Amino acid sequence: MVLLLTPGQWGDAPQLIEVLDRIRVPRPLGGRPRTRPDHVSGDKAYSSRRNRRYLRRRRIRHTIPEPKDQRANRRRKGSAGGRPTGFQRDNYRRRNEVERTINRLKNSRAIATRYDKRAYVFHGTVTAAAIRLWLRQ
Repeated sequence: MVLLLTPGQWGDAPQLIEVLDRIRVPRPLGGRPRTRPDHVSGDKAYSSRRNRRYLRRRRIRHTIPEPKDQRANRRRKGSAGGRPTGFQRDNYRRRNEVERTINRLKNSRAIATRYDKRAYVFHGTVTAAAIRLWLRQ
């Protein structure tokens, strides 16, 4: 679907919106490609006001747990803190499928160590490894 490379010191959570904006899934019978997923799952790192606001605005259902500090801040504000976030435990358990796929990608030595200096070369390496994984299934 989408591969986004960033410098090593950048976090994953701030890139969520850019990744979702790049998604284009062609429709089998033609027409405009889909740009909105049915559901998004993430870990606690993706629980930010910015990400949740974006997902709500685009009407994308999501399963992202709320960290204890955010939960405490919301409760401290009382009725002004808003409602608790919806959380579906069964959907969250399936999140490990993504982690396992990333680990399978890292079985390729070139991806795990990143010897390539140029980002576009590394992007090609990751793309080739992802295609290889996809064809094996």
